Amino acid sequence: MRLKGFLKFRILLLLALILLSVVWIHPKFDTEGVAIISVQANSSAYDAGVRKLDDVRPTQREVIRALNNVEVKNLDDYARALDEIPLNGSLRITTDKQTYYVLRGQEDIGIAVDAVASTNIQKGLDLQGGTRVILEPHEELTDEQFSILLNTMNNRLNFYGLKDIKVRDAKDLLGNRFIVVEIAGASKEDVKELVASQGKFEARIGNETVFTGEIEDERDIVFVCRNDGRCSGIRSCQEASGGQSCSFEFSIKLSQKAAERHAALTEDLEVNLSFGGKGVLSRTLDFYLDGRMYDSLQIGADLKGKAATDIAISGPGLGLTQEEAFNDANKNMNKLQTLLETGSLPTALEIVEIESVSPVLGAAFVGNALKIGLFGLLAVAVFIFIRYRQWKIAVPMVLTSAAEVFIIIGIAAVAKQNLDLAAIAGIIAAVGTGFDDLIIISDETTRTGEYAASSWKEKVKRAFFVIMVAWVVAVASMIPLFWAGAGLFTGFAITTIVGVTIGVFVTRPAYAAIVEELMRED
Repeated sequence: MRLKGFLKFRILLLLALILLSVVWIHPKFDTEGVAIISVQANSSAYDAGVRKLDDVRPTQREVIRALNNVEVKNLDDYARALDEIPLNGSLRITTDKQTYYVLRGQEDIGIAVDAVASTNIQKGLDLQGGTRVILEPHEELTDEQFSILLNTMNNRLNFYGLKDIKVRDAKDLLGNRFIVVEIAGASKEDVKELVASQGKFEARIGNETVFTGEIEDERDIVFVCRNDGRCSGIRSCQEASGGQSCSFEFSIKLSQKAAERHAALTEDLEVNLSFGGKGVLSRTLDFYLDGRMYDSLQIGADLKGKAATDIAISGPGLGLTQEEAFNDANKNMNKLQTLLETGSLPTALEIVEIESVSPVLGAAFVGNALKIGLFGLLAVAVFIFIRYRQWKIAVPMVLTSAAEVFIIIGIAAVAKQNLDLAAIAGIIAAVGTGFDDLIIISDETTRTGEYAASSWKEKVKRAFFVIMVAWVVAVASMIPLFWAGAGLFTGFAITTIVGVTIGVFVTRPAYAAIVEELMRED
């Protein structure tokens, strides 16, 4: 057995990919603190300069180390430290990159955090929990309209403050197009109305439109106040029939053209006296959301014929208790502010499927999968040793299969491919196929008698003819799965194709070279 023999290109390529996978996965041992997952636009943290960096890997996220000099080691420390900061109190956020000074104007400062990632492996919804929604447009859209739809949906969910959002286009085998939305850590109630609502907002006086929430060449609404106790917030709570009612109010700023439309539509209106003795115009300013009246406001007499750019929008929140009504009003205000900031979708959407996944089930699955995987490798090693009675075959077979799994995970990490149940199933399928191929190589290289090939090169050539045919069949069978089930099997198809390809062109040749050297007589 010669050391020089192990420096063959096939073995060196396998070692190089293993080392690259370590770099791609990037195991991180310092996981103290909490990572910034998302920052809500126009929040107090956003105004202080806190930003979520786009397209960064999990281990590169900005990490909060302390709040007002109180050390933050985990999510519990962060929650306790934040609770100690009073409303309207100052907050100093120290991260691994810089320090921010935030005024806590409301309960939520606008930052979503999570545990610091120990690797760049991105868990899919099945493993980390959350909600998956499959949506179908009511109308047939062009590619450009579909792109606008995806961007608007993504912006809407980001503005709303949800974290780990993935919005993608999907097709089925019949060519129907869908939108798949995956949101980690969110419940069905958090996203159901938000993703399915077209969000078409319109303010009318009578039957005439004053302004809309559409995003066109020039927006009617140029600014929406949020997360500010002065120009947005819950204004009052009172008893209502069967419970409590709270009202919210926030201001918006209109463009000059929209303000001039307001002036033109109010110029000829009559002035009446309200129950409080104040002068109000004879028509109200009515707010419609997706064709249904959302709220109606009286217009003060002092705004008659004036190009008012500052408008206050209000709405209700209901609940059995005052706390429930307060939270409902706050949620309704946040949703309406989000819709006004991001604009309406180009078409209404229908929910085809919505499912919620518990993170507890995902964690249990990962633990069980690791145990079963290790047990499976051990069982295969024992079986192979019994079959061939040679450690020179059994040990390299198990090690190359383990290396194959590691490389597949490394490629998934660098490609930012989610590791979900479908992807794990793809890895299992690839490894299962790999063991079949390794057994074919072992049988051919250990065969004796009249049917045995005359040289080692010929033996390996015979084995790889069968392996290459199986690889072509495996890849061809995976291609239709890219579109099956509205794209839910894409992860399985990609992982399987990557796995069997890595196996055929890297690990199987390396295994053949290793066995050749081990079996060679000194």
